[in-house]
Amino acid sequence: MLSFLILGILLISVFWQYKKFVIIGFCILFLVLGIWRHQVALLKIENNELRKFNDLNQNITLIGIVSGEPDIREKSLKITIKVNESLTEDGPRTTTGKVLVTTNRYPEYQYGDKLKISGKLKTPLEFEDFNYKDYLAKDGIYSVIYLPKIELLEKNQGNLVYAKILEFKNKLRESIEQNLSPPQSSILGAMILGDKRKLSEDLKTKLNIAGVRHITAISGLHITILTSILMTILIGLGLWRQQAFYFSIILMTLFIIMTGLQPSAIRAGIMGGLFLLAQYLGRMSVSSRAIVFAAAVMLAINPLLLKLDIGFQLSFLAVMGIIYLGPFLREWFSSSPEAKGILEDLPKEFKKFITHFYGVPYYFFAKVLGKNKTIISTAAMTLGAQFFTLPILIYNFGYVSVSAPITNLLVVPLLPFIMISGFIFGLAGMIFQPLGWVLSWISWLLLTYLIKIVDFFSQMPPAYFKDPWAWLVIFYLTFGVLTWKLNEKQKLKFLEY
Repeated sequence: MLSFLILGILLISVFWQYKKFVIIGFCILFLVLGIWRHQVALLKIENNELRKFNDLNQNITLIGIVSGEPDIREKSLKITIKVNESLTEDGPRTTTGKVLVTTNRYPEYQYGDKLKISGKLKTPLEFEDFNYKDYLAKDGIYSVIYLPKIELLEKNQGNLVYAKILEFKNKLRESIEQNLSPPQSSILGAMILGDKRKLSEDLKTKLNIAGVRHITAISGLHITILTSILMTILIGLGLWRQQAFYFSIILMTLFIIMTGLQPSAIRAGIMGGLFLLAQYLGRMSVSSRAIVFAAAVMLAINPLLLKLDIGFQLSFLAVMGIIYLGPFLREWFSSSPEAKGILEDLPKEFKKFITHFYGVPYYFFAKVLGKNKTIISTAAMTLGAQFFTLPILIYNFGYVSVSAPITNLLVVPLLPFIMISGFIFGLAGMIFQPLGWVLSWISWLLLTYLIKIVDFFSQMPPAYFKDPWAWLVIFYLTFGVLTWKLNEKQKLKFLEY
């Protein structure tokens, strides 16, 4: 590291007149900084006080506060405890860290409860197809405890504002579940509350095969597409870019608060906000720099995200795909005869399904899709995001949905309407339940359409890949060259004009 540090300083100071050498010098310096920050994070894990008690096969007593929304399962309850004290044979001592507690479904514990917990600390397991240890490590949790003895000491010891937000969220969840039945209620709860625990395993599998699982996750892909659609719709309704920007920021902020300020939602909100800011300023060409800067800041705060958080990787790549490929795909969809012919070449079974579902001939449906600017814009953004995230999906899961592009095209444009109608009837149901039930019919109709689409396309088997490392390299080399060529072509068009 010292050698690289000296090399970077020499390149900057000695070759100051040569721009390329200076850039290389700064890149080396930032590389050294990144390595140092990552080592500091690993050192923090090694020196974690709670981690030293893992797997000792002896009971330990901890005192701490429930630091987040409890994860309520069918037969169990998972709560994250921020520990501030441990009781040992030598007496009480200050101990800091987080521990994930799995206990019985009842009695329930809430955010802000101060608890006394006695049990055996364990290291999170590493499964063959899922590294649970790394999954928790990115959130600063290195110890778990199962079925401990718990004593409630005090209540309401957390942040009052956040506690009120969670209370409001629970009431909204109750309103949704009162007015909609599963699976519609579980999908809507995941979309607007970040509550995925009510999704059945069968539904999760179908969403994965159809390539639309992202609609139930608070991710960068979800928020980026949602905010982009909001901007498109608001500008299409006649609002100025400035007004559309403010409305979108407000709606996105409210959405993030409603999910309980989860780290993934905050990260996605930052990326979505920067993307909106680029649109607002009319400088999409530099929006990629803002996204890279945001990612660098997030990694400076928590460098473990880069390797351990797939959501971070997908968020970043989805935005880059929309920025670099979105405009070219939009232009192609608008002008290319081949693009317009895609809708005519879809399977006959799907054409029959659309005709039966809408009660109109398929050729009418295809014409509407082919000429609608919002649909074209949505298709371009969706495919741009899909292309850039495809290699990561293949690498991590070994397969990819072959029907994802068309499924997203048919589903993603409805997301704002599903979420807006869901919020409206949910809030109305909190005030007057019968009114909420009447208004919920709009959401039910849209969600039923979504489920029908997912059911149809989940019948198409996904494409499986061997040697995911090789596909990762091949795809990103191809996308890199393609993106570079398209940008060079765009520059030539501009010069010729």
